[in-house]
Amino acid sequence: MKVIDLHCDVLLKLYEAEGKIAFKDGATLDASYEKLVKGGVHVQAFAIFIKPEMKAEEKFQAALDQIHYFYTDVLGNHPNMKLIQSWQEIDDLKENEIGALLTLEGADAIGNDLKKLTILHQLGVRSIGLTWNNANLAADGAGEKRGAGLTAFGREIVQFNNQHKILTDVSHLCEQAFWDVIEEADYPIASHSNARAICDHPRNLSDEQAKAMFARGGLIHVVYCPPFVKAEGEVAIVDLIKHIEHFCSLGGAKQIGVGSDFDGISSKIIGLEDAAKQPNLLNALLQRYSAEEVKGFAFQNFLNHRPK
Repeated sequence: MKVIDLHCDVLLKLYEAEGKIAFKDGATLDASYEKLVKGGVHVQAFAIFIKPEMKAEEKFQAALDQIHYFYTDVLGNHPNMKLIQSWQEIDDLKENEIGALLTLEGADAIGNDLKKLTILHQLGVRSIGLTWNNANLAADGAGEKRGAGLTAFGREIVQFNNQHKILTDVSHLCEQAFWDVIEEADYPIASHSNARAICDHPRNLSDEQAKAMFARGGLIHVVYCPPFVKAEGEVAIVDLIKHIEHFCSLGGAKQIGVGSDFDGISSKIIGLEDAAKQPNLLNALLQRYSAEEVKGFAFQNFLNHRPK
């Protein structure tokens, strides 16, 4: 069964290693090419992430550098990795091909300059989260105590996303910013978030937020980060499935997907340590859900709700 995974941080690792890690089989990569193939990944989203402590004047160049590794290594060294620039191109992938999608995790890289966002879009970015956990010129993130909503500039970004059929990712937003996005965004998505009712973490979504996402036709892709799955102790696949079950109980069975956060997490779910282990989750889900429902979680729900 194919998998569409909406979040990994491979590009950050390639960038920080300055080309000394190979995407093909890098031992430190959770989502290397070989592991994606082994795990049956059909489309992998590659996030551009800029650490908040970086000097403001260096951030856009850091984003471009990560895109450089995306084009020269992820795509350039692997003919079967295919750039996804329009959502319909996913349908054109052949059996042995993997779609590669660029995303932006936090708008820090563009400062307050929408022209830079235009450049990133032209280079292939098709999903944008306004913040990481910090505050920036677009919005407050989940870790910002102030908890303010979107700025005027943040609203401009969402409008840009709407115009260009770009997903607006709510996963790292504070609650007020989330509700502002729900008002503004035509294509809301949570690329890697779980249910706060199951694990009370500020990075997870409340039932009210989840219901609002489902009502707007948005998707929630569950994340494999153990602290977002279970408050303490070892985390097993069954613990992650509790979040899927909960979202299903809220009416979201046809709007759930996966966003692993591989290469961006320091601890792992037992049995789900890297992209090669994706079938372990699917097999566990097949013990509880029909093949059609699991197909939905794995990839079909995303295909049904992508921008048209």
